[in-house]
Amino acid sequence: MQFDQATGGVAPDRWASALHLFDDGVGGPHEESTTERWERAQLLFAARDYIGAARLLTDVVEEAPEQTGPRLLLARAYYHSAQLRRAEEQLRRIVERDPVERYAHLMLGRTLQRQGRQDEAQPWLRMAAAFAGEFPGDD
Repeated sequence: MQFDQATGGVAPDRWASALHLFDDGVGGPHEESTTERWERAQLLFAARDYIGAARLLTDVVEEAPEQTGPRLLLARAYYHSAQLRRAEEQLRRIVERDPVERYAHLMLGRTLQRQGRQDEAQPWLRMAAAFAGEFPGDD
């Protein structure tokens, strides 16, 4: 068993497996709910297993496409695992659906910067700053 600082010593997927040891199911395997996948994805993300988190979050987002939280975490997992086009796609969907989601604007700007698309990034970063109440010349 691997030691993991984020979860107090136990790897996230081991925790997820252990959670079902005492399920009342008779004989059959427990089918993980969307909520359980979401929780396990958060554990994987916290443990910096961004690819593992993204795999789970893809299903969660497909099952609950209207939820911003899972889609934003999916974009972050893609960003941290250098899947920048995928991160950009998810962030654009969030901003399209929720144009005042400040963190999505910031992440989209950073994602574009990381792809070397500085000119495209600037409007997103300015908008994120404006949502945060930061304006040029404020000191």
